[in-house]
Amino acid sequence: MNDLKNLERELRAGRISRREFMKATSALGLAAAAGGAAGISAALSPAHAMPKRGGRFVFGMGHGSTTDSRDPGTFENDFTIGSSFTLYNFLTEIGTDGQLIGELAESWDSKDGKRWVFELRKGVEFHNGKSLSARDVVDSINHHLGEDSASAAKPLLTAITGIRADGNAVVIDIEQANADFPFIVSDYHIPIMPSKNGKPDYSQSIGTGPYMEVSYEPGVRRNFKRNPNYWKAGRAHFDEIQLITIADVSARTSALTTGEIHSMDRVEPKTARLLKRNQDIEIIELEGTAHYTIPMIVTQSPFDNNDVRLALKYALNREAMLQTVLKGYGYLGNDHPIGRGQRYYNGDLPQRAYDPERAKFHLKKAGYSSLTVPLKAADAAFAGAVDAAVLYKEDAAKVGITINIERVPSDGYWSNVWNTDNCQWCYCYWSGRPVEDQMFSTAYADPAVAEWNDAEWNHAEFNKLLTAARSELNETKRREMYYEMQRIVSDEGGTVVPVFNSYLNANSKKVAHEAQMASNWDKDGQRWAERWWFA
Repeated sequence: MNDLKNLERELRAGRISRREFMKATSALGLAAAAGGAAGISAALSPAHAMPKRGGRFVFGMGHGSTTDSRDPGTFENDFTIGSSFTLYNFLTEIGTDGQLIGELAESWDSKDGKRWVFELRKGVEFHNGKSLSARDVVDSINHHLGEDSASAAKPLLTAITGIRADGNAVVIDIEQANADFPFIVSDYHIPIMPSKNGKPDYSQSIGTGPYMEVSYEPGVRRNFKRNPNYWKAGRAHFDEIQLITIADVSARTSALTTGEIHSMDRVEPKTARLLKRNQDIEIIELEGTAHYTIPMIVTQSPFDNNDVRLALKYALNREAMLQTVLKGYGYLGNDHPIGRGQRYYNGDLPQRAYDPERAKFHLKKAGYSSLTVPLKAADAAFAGAVDAAVLYKEDAAKVGITINIERVPSDGYWSNVWNTDNCQWCYCYWSGRPVEDQMFSTAYADPAVAEWNDAEWNHAEFNKLLTAARSELNETKRREMYYEMQRIVSDEGGTVVPVFNSYLNANSKKVAHEAQMASNWDKDGQRWAERWWFA
């Protein structure tokens, strides 16, 4: 039975073809072959059990900015993230079942959690015909580690003390043992690119991935064609793909219903029920680690006072936001970024609720009888962000807090507003990360190393625990550390986390996919380009 399960995983990962799967299961015996075939058929969307090639797939996305760059270290919105998984491969991959599998790394091993050896696949080519080498991997990772690097992956990789090629393997030494390191190198910022003069060449978006770039207009559209030499069997079914930025959710919905596009992301919850009535459209809802946030820069007054931060957290009616803005498609957040389905989620923390009296208490403790604060919002952050700001304003007014909403343009929001000096307090969203260390290291670690610490929050005890938890092998102690980190962020952090949102997308029923879809990122783990096909 274990052999059969391993074969099923190999098929889903694209490492063997369906024909190879059937041949191998036949060798296990007739009953196993029949059971295996049934299992795979059940894993495919019910009406379309057999993937087939062909067609031009058009995806309308709510993200994309004229300021988007080809540098993967800068990828920050769903358009660039989706492009990353369309063009590139990574050392590791998270499968539809949430388990880590090898991608460009055929295997990996570590005896002490500090030295990791990744054995690379042979016979993999870049889009330009260059064969993948260990040198490409070394230079791709080093891209994020330079002193002047502003890559969002830098805080994930700063523990690296050495990296070198060893034949067809890559040897990575890290400062302290980290059992989660193979998960980290699956991050969308860390694709493997061809090396040129000792540096990765990202200027032409050349990768080893399922599709090749044909043209690119940042903030407008991106066109791809299938990589004819793609190394994964049973993947990359479309002939062509086009990504289009359609920032307005109403326009995006209209494009789907009229057939101009085959798929849309970020369905507006209030229209999801209407779309469900359309027999030509499939609504895809997945609960994962995605969440909405409202970071405040804690190095600036009045947000440098934790009682002000607590007052603002208690002045938010998150239940009303869940029901009004998300229409119930999600669950309540507790001012930390770890989702309830994650391994070390702290379910013992009391759920923070709207509490005007406690908000007033903390406001008074901070020395204020009333408070006025600006809050920037744009629906680029998430569909309904402006509506959410209005709700927040109304609730906070009841405790003496005046929120002045500043509505800003969606285009350029992620480069001109979020995580800049222009955003003392603003709306944001996070797709979350598959492991707790990755999420905390990206957005809550010391801002001197965590480029995306958008609250500029720095907490000595938290940083100490974050470092210690990586190398702690005792499961009970490690859980206690992550529980405490969630408590610290919730009670002392500079970010309001009101809700965790379900991923909510819509497809034409002309599009088929496996019944089990990955939820580590939006849109089937952002691997829709290689996993989906036309019925």
